[in-house]
Amino acid sequence: MEVAALLTSAGINIAVCVTLFSIYSVLRKQPSNFTVYFGRRVASKRSKNVNFCLERFVPTPSWILKAWETTEDEILGIGGLDAVVFVRILVFSLRVFSIAAAVCLFLVLPVNYHGKDRLHKDIPLESMDVFTIANVQQHSEWLWAHCLALYVITFSACSLLFFEYKSIANLRTLHIIGAPPSPSLFTILVRSVPWSPEESYCETVKKFFSSYHASTYLSHQIIYKCGTVQKMKDDAEHVFRVLKDGTMENTSKPIFTHCCSCGGNTNSFQMINVERNSALESTTNTSPDLDMRKKECAAAFVFFKSRYAALLASKILQSSNPMLWVTDVAPEPQDVYWSNICIPYRQLWIRKIATLIASIAFMLVFLLPVTFVQGLTQLDKLQKMFPFLTEILKSKMVNQVVTGYLPSLILVLFLFAVPPMMMLFSSLEGCISRSGRKKSACWKVLYFLIWNVFFVNVFTGSVISQLSVFSSVADLPVQLAKAVPSQATFFTTYIFTSGWASLGCEIMQIYPLLCNFIQRLLKLNDDSQNGTQNFPYHTEVPRILLFGFLGFTNAILAPIMLPFLIIYFFLAYLVYRNQFLNVYVAKYDSGGQYWPIVHNTTVFSLIFAQIIALGVFGVKHSPVASGFTFPLVVGTFLFHQYCRQRFLPSFKSNSAQTAIDMDRRDEESGKLREIHQHLHSAYCQYGLLHDPDLPRCFSHCDPDEEDAQFSPQRSLKGKEILKKEKSGSFHRTSSTKAVVLGGM
Repeated sequence: MEVAALLTSAGINIAVCVTLFSIYSVLRKQPSNFTVYFGRRVASKRSKNVNFCLERFVPTPSWILKAWETTEDEILGIGGLDAVVFVRILVFSLRVFSIAAAVCLFLVLPVNYHGKDRLHKDIPLESMDVFTIANVQQHSEWLWAHCLALYVITFSACSLLFFEYKSIANLRTLHIIGAPPSPSLFTILVRSVPWSPEESYCETVKKFFSSYHASTYLSHQIIYKCGTVQKMKDDAEHVFRVLKDGTMENTSKPIFTHCCSCGGNTNSFQMINVERNSALESTTNTSPDLDMRKKECAAAFVFFKSRYAALLASKILQSSNPMLWVTDVAPEPQDVYWSNICIPYRQLWIRKIATLIASIAFMLVFLLPVTFVQGLTQLDKLQKMFPFLTEILKSKMVNQVVTGYLPSLILVLFLFAVPPMMMLFSSLEGCISRSGRKKSACWKVLYFLIWNVFFVNVFTGSVISQLSVFSSVADLPVQLAKAVPSQATFFTTYIFTSGWASLGCEIMQIYPLLCNFIQRLLKLNDDSQNGTQNFPYHTEVPRILLFGFLGFTNAILAPIMLPFLIIYFFLAYLVYRNQFLNVYVAKYDSGGQYWPIVHNTTVFSLIFAQIIALGVFGVKHSPVASGFTFPLVVGTFLFHQYCRQRFLPSFKSNSAQTAIDMDRRDEESGKLREIHQHLHSAYCQYGLLHDPDLPRCFSHCDPDEEDAQFSPQRSLKGKEILKKEKSGSFHRTSSTKAVVLGGM
């Protein structure tokens, strides 16, 4: 394909982006009524309409300047640590590919362009193969340039990865230390509670932890069955009682035990002591307490007196049978995914296997649209399949659009169905937290995109047609070395359609806008939610990592792709910062858990690019370049293992030293007793509590308190605490201070 086709695709996407960005700039000047349509945070009532003014219809770069000038602490205060990590991903990508572009465009690209003795045309009329490594002759002495560029890219990426990993781990520690007392640090989730015919799950949990954790156990809250099926069942029982009794009086008075009251003020409830449960059961079979016992799950939130006690209890084996009394660190109250907590623990491994099989089946089914897309990139096959298109495809402009732009556009449209399906699979998998479900979906979407966008397109486009890819696994690097450069045009166009154009759609919020319009048209709009939404990390993180994967694998093979990648990452940096400021509301935070995904994917991309380079150097018969590339693969793998041992444990669990220091600080300040009082009302199942007089739980506080969770003062407060510890305020030794930061 000629460069003109690539420029045509770029022009189409630039026109789309400019149009959408202009419309967005215009609407930024409209009255605040538009904020409801675009899903922005609504902090107050809609303002009155302002007078008509032509100035409002002139595009303005003010939102770009605001996004550029926003500090990291402001993003931390609005979007949480996950938002900071996401912005760091974009900054890391910009730095790495800027270095790669500087090296490859001035060193590798001239070598590729003049690799063979040929008469060059004007650049727009040149074939894309001229700019790839396929244009370099065999036994060429200039292949050392590609090997040197690969070394520079690898060392730059590894260095930036190390410093970013260290910085984010440090920020995570400061974020935990400076945070207000979190209920999750004092709480563990216990599942697979053994069933007893003589007592309820509530009594079993209390007896077990009172016996084996007597000095640290505080209280517990049993978990009740919830979900759509359970709600339908409860509604049916409620209607049956109403029809049977003929009055709402007997069914509208909630009577709960201490385990399901979620703590707090209980003036509006009739409290029944646990000791009276047996008497109630003997007196009546329709006791509300008996009904609640039937709804109990074999799971509970158990509260401890200190963070260290909860951390220790969540890590140790509670019983000789590892399938009983299974403990995990409790998620944040607003992060709990209540439906999955009721899933029996013994079913989890079956669910994981089933979702894995379903994901693989979905990937195989998706081969059909990918194969169709690759058929569009090959004009001769397209004319054989559809003879009536021969006359239409003779037009040069139509030919360039059909073979260059249309395939990637169709693939992007099909890929819209992937994130919802992977989120469904992650929900069925049994994740106990919403952030964990989104993280699991992020992995699934990432695997899916790398397989279908890269491997399937490469194999379908050039290797499977030759049936040589299945000859030997050892020949796979060689086959990839032959196939990847030929797909450079498709991957570059995919960056336009899935990258540039998606930024315009992201900033315009087209899908929420359509949903809001339909809701208003059908009068189904719910003003209580104020149009707020969480950031789709499971969609955007895999997209950025996929572009990074394409950039690393094509850096020395087709360096002409790198400038388009840099433009995308720069625009994404501005757009997503604006989205965090004006569109998305952080309801929960995983604490930067997406960075290990970024690190693992980047290292995999580097190693895979090095393996392809080995195959290329083998095809070009350059043993010197191959010999120097092999140690690079080993060194990158060792670097990855070092980072896993050095930083990953701090993302999996909090340190005992940090927990003990925070406990001592709260005990000395007298806040520990107040924290214990809040723990009783932290975790509430709203599906069971319908009484309007019930006080709001600790996990659902006022908007001002909710924003305080992600206040930038958290990290600043953490730094102040560490400074006080250095001055001896908490009687700490200098050797222990370094461990709080992990030796950073």
